[in-house]
Amino acid sequence: MKPAPFAYLRPSTLEEALAALAGEQGAKVLAGGQSLVPLLSMRLAAPSMLVDINALPDLGFVRSDEAGVRVGALARHAEVLASAEAAEAQPLLAMALSHVAHPTIRNRGTTVGSLVHADAAAEMPMVLRLLEGSVDVASVRGRRTIPAAELFAGPLESTLAHDEVAVEAFFPALAPGAGVAFQEIARRHGDYALVGVAAVVDTDGDEVTRARLGFVSVSDVPVVVDVTDALDDPAAKALTELEPADDIHATAAYRAHLVKVLVPKVLAAATDHARQRKAS
Repeated sequence: MKPAPFAYLRPSTLEEALAALAGEQGAKVLAGGQSLVPLLSMRLAAPSMLVDINALPDLGFVRSDEAGVRVGALARHAEVLASAEAAEAQPLLAMALSHVAHPTIRNRGTTVGSLVHADAAAEMPMVLRLLEGSVDVASVRGRRTIPAAELFAGPLESTLAHDEVAVEAFFPALAPGAGVAFQEIARRHGDYALVGVAAVVDTDGDEVTRARLGFVSVSDVPVVVDVTDALDDPAAKALTELEPADDIHATAAYRAHLVKVLVPKVLAAATDHARQRKAS
């Protein structure tokens, strides 16, 4: 299929882009296009205008400091994955990004675009939610910050207004004494995960003082479950808050089984990671 007809604008300033979005209710933002373009081709999306932000200056950054990692709207997955400073500040980024699609997709797709696409089968929305990060958005009305807990409204639906552009994402740094891990199961590496699980654990000596899990491809939105009080059977606790469903890729029962398999492995790996960081 071919996309439905649409107008196309490639602004050279953020102000021009915001004005175009404010004036066109049916406009969509185009950055990497790795999610949007297939939807256009299948006519699952039919915007009246595409506002291509790839010519906007100063939005392709990946900046790291002791607070965390800031990723601009035009930073490609591959650029975030290649940043040693980002991996040092928040190792979960590189762990998860290495599972995002294939190199060709990572070279073009943007991390911020993946976040606002709000696909619960994608890795980065879950990572932002688990790390309690945020996204900064801009419009003609000004700029605001949306916490990850308030970003995902439903399947493929974020809480951005139609005239807002996501300009930056913030991933908090990994705290001292904490560890992270990520694993997913897919039919082939780079395919969407049948189930993916990430963990963040805080430790005090050999004791786990807090444990949180994030899930990919299990519910309609990215879900985070605190299992600190259920470390004897964390998968059972997680499944009380998840909603596995049947689809063409896997049954709900199989997804629940994969949760039971992955959760203890990922928690153990995150705990080992915390210990390794303390020893180094």
